[in-house]
Amino acid sequence: MNDTLLTTLQYYGAGASTLAALIVSLNLGRRWTGWAFVVFVTSSIALVAWGFLQPDSEGIGWQNLALLIINAIGVYRYLILKEDPGEQPGKGETN
Repeated sequence: MNDTLLTTLQYYGAGASTLAALIVSLNLGRRWTGWAFVVFVTSSIALVAWGFLQPDSEGIGWQNLALLIINAIGVYRYLILKEDPGEQPGKGETN
């Protein structure tokens, strides 16, 4: 396997997940958080590829396959759903 490709996947995955975590931690709002999950998805894809292409790194591949699913849920909740993911239906209504 091409060492340059493996190195690129590894460092992109690490850097992208760090950036996405920073954006989420800043709590900049729903849209920013949604785009951070998009970055998390790209990171997970890179690390799934790296994990299964790099000898003896399948654990990272499987972990990031699970994280890919979790991150896709984040994209759905923050960028596709119309209501705020933390808001309960009827919240704020008075009888």
